[in-house]
Amino acid sequence: MTRRKIQIKKIDDTIARQVTFSKRRRGLFKKAYELSTLCDAEIALMVFSASGKLFEYSNSSMEQVIERRNLHRKNIGQPSLELQPDDDVHATLNKEIAEKTRELSQLRGEDLQGLNLEELHKLEKLIKTSLRRVVEEKGGKIINEINTLENEGEQLVEENWRLKQQAMNLSAGRRHLLQPDKSSDSLVTTARSMSSADPCQDCDSPCAFLTLGLPFRD
Repeated sequence: MTRRKIQIKKIDDTIARQVTFSKRRRGLFKKAYELSTLCDAEIALMVFSASGKLFEYSNSSMEQVIERRNLHRKNIGQPSLELQPDDDVHATLNKEIAEKTRELSQLRGEDLQGLNLEELHKLEKLIKTSLRRVVEEKGGKIINEINTLENEGEQLVEENWRLKQQAMNLSAGRRHLLQPDKSSDSLVTTARSMSSADPCQDCDSPCAFLTLGLPFRD
């Protein structure tokens, strides 16, 4: 079944016109998004409905695109850098290189003879600002380095204390193993005293000795 071709003309029905406007507007913005994404193009669309309502789309910034468009209109009629002859391009580039080289020399304190008081004042202000930024950056790096060293020092102190505690615990355990047991010494001393004492010392009756063997005969 072939698709019926729509005749392009104004839609008389108000409701149908609004529905068509909404669908076509979304399709138009979708195509603009696809074009900007696929081709890296900068696009800005503005659509006013029949009732005067504004609808707009931009893949970057509407104000920037409009400003770029106005600037482009002002530059119409002036040859761009791409259309200039090669000699003019080289001359322009050489001039820019010479200016940048002179600015760098002035920042180093060279080629200052051609500057007036106002230019010297601006150069001095620029150098002071640059120097202040360098000093601030240097100070920040020094502070970070000091903080890093302090943290490392604290870690070393904690590690030293931990190793000292381990050494003290090992030394205490070794002394405990080498120290003689007092309870064992007391038991040995008691046993020795009992073996050397007289067996009849604590007895009230005289000691009786039992002799084993055959009776003695004359």
